[in-house]
Amino acid sequence: MSSDLDQSILENSSSLASPLLEVAGDGAVNLALSSEVEVQTEQVEGRRRRISACACLPYSTEKIWQILTDYEHLADFIPNLSKSCRTEHPQGGIRIEQIGVQSLWKLQLKFCARVVLDMVENFPHEIGFQMVEGDFKEFYGHWQLHPTQGSLQGDVEMPGTNLCYSLTLLPSRIMPIGIIESRLKQDLALNLNAIRQRADQLFGQ
Repeated sequence: MSSDLDQSILENSSSLASPLLEVAGDGAVNLALSSEVEVQTEQVEGRRRRISACACLPYSTEKIWQILTDYEHLADFIPNLSKSCRTEHPQGGIRIEQIGVQSLWKLQLKFCARVVLDMVENFPHEIGFQMVEGDFKEFYGHWQLHPTQGSLQGDVEMPGTNLCYSLTLLPSRIMPIGIIESRLKQDLALNLNAIRQRADQLFGQ
């Protein structure tokens, strides 16, 4: 049972860490923009890993912020995220619960993992998150939004955002670090591109 649970956590870590993966209407993931995302991993201490990703988006920080903080509706457009909702915080802050579910078609198995995250918002430049309950030993990080120059529309230069994500993760001891790093690098690129796709959908760029 413990190995199955750890595998479920591994398979869902990308959805919970960066829960913004967009799919097309037919259910296919759009990979066209993946080359525009920079992803790096770093060994912090022991089995801890820090993974970061950045992408430049042609939308204002306020618009990207709107997507990132739409906690109640994340599961509406994020594949493998079956639940995302606000829950009661004892000090009146922002606390969300998320459950990720993923099917491994080769093994014909379905896994799930759960995290409860306390969110700290510093509008419009940073959103921090810290796991207070869930299926990892440690799970914390932040989104950072930096205003930048965007695209030209006629003679008008539209605002843009340099969006950066950082996660520090400590899995259970029996979970293979190499697989975790490889999976997160792949999925974080998709997740950041999904924010661009979501912005296109909402704001019509």
